[in-house]
Amino acid sequence: MFSYRHAFHAGNHADVLKHMVLIATLRHLTQKDAPLTVIDTHAGAGLYRLDGDYAGTSGEAQDGIARLIGPGKPAPAAGTDTLAPVLQDYLDMVSAFNKPGDLKVYPGSPFICQRLLRAEARDKLKLFELHPTDSRSLAGNVAQLNVGRQVTVAREDGFEALKALLPPSSRRALVLIDPSYEIKSDYPRVTDTVTDALKRFATGTYVVWYPIIPRPEAHGLPRKLKTLATRVAKPWLHATLTVKSSKIGVDASGAQVRPGLPASGMFLINPPYTLKAALQPALSQLAKLLAQDSHAAFLLESAG
Repeated sequence: MFSYRHAFHAGNHADVLKHMVLIATLRHLTQKDAPLTVIDTHAGAGLYRLDGDYAGTSGEAQDGIARLIGPGKPAPAAGTDTLAPVLQDYLDMVSAFNKPGDLKVYPGSPFICQRLLRAEARDKLKLFELHPTDSRSLAGNVAQLNVGRQVTVAREDGFEALKALLPPSSRRALVLIDPSYEIKSDYPRVTDTVTDALKRFATGTYVVWYPIIPRPEAHGLPRKLKTLATRVAKPWLHATLTVKSSKIGVDASGAQVRPGLPASGMFLINPPYTLKAALQPALSQLAKLLAQDSHAAFLLESAG
């Protein structure tokens, strides 16, 4: 149950998609003066060293954020002179955690969200992480921020903990749900959690990340979320980024080579009305900049 460590995957193409969408969503929500509560159900360690043992072992950041930040990077996407604003905003955020021209630290969702909170508006960030090592790391990393009660950390099951926080006293909330999906039961738990959350707080913005892998549960999750949103008459947005084929390959020795994670998706219920138009050019650029083969593509759809 506790074998998954996000440190192995920090800064990969899925993080690029997840955090770009998250930042764009939070930018919109923090335009209103009223306080905002942000809840991260599976927060991880919060900060990751890309030159450490975990990230260095997997090397996933090399085909993700490392393609986008560094001397002379990223190259302009075909037919454009500049990067899409939401993509540039994301890159600026990651760069702010590093020295100019360097890339050694990758901020997870907790630290990205905290940077966007407004002290004057009394925004709050609630973080949950069940993995014992990551929970301790998260608490230690957050303590260094010296932000007092603005950010709270709890070693709890985020799926269950969310129930007690809805509706929030602020009456405005963004909920990020991004479990590891290491076990198949995570998929129905996501659907059940969002169903329950909408009953408790129908106007919240719910953001779900999921991997796109050859597993029925993975392909069924966005369909179930669409059905759920439609049933309760809530607008939704679905964005995916594919960087390579999902087919199993064969190496020089004839051994099978699994492709790893070929794609991922973000599903939002009650998304900002400006988000789709902002993401269209950014996703088009990312599909080119992060492509690992000719199967690279993106999908962007919405309703409501």
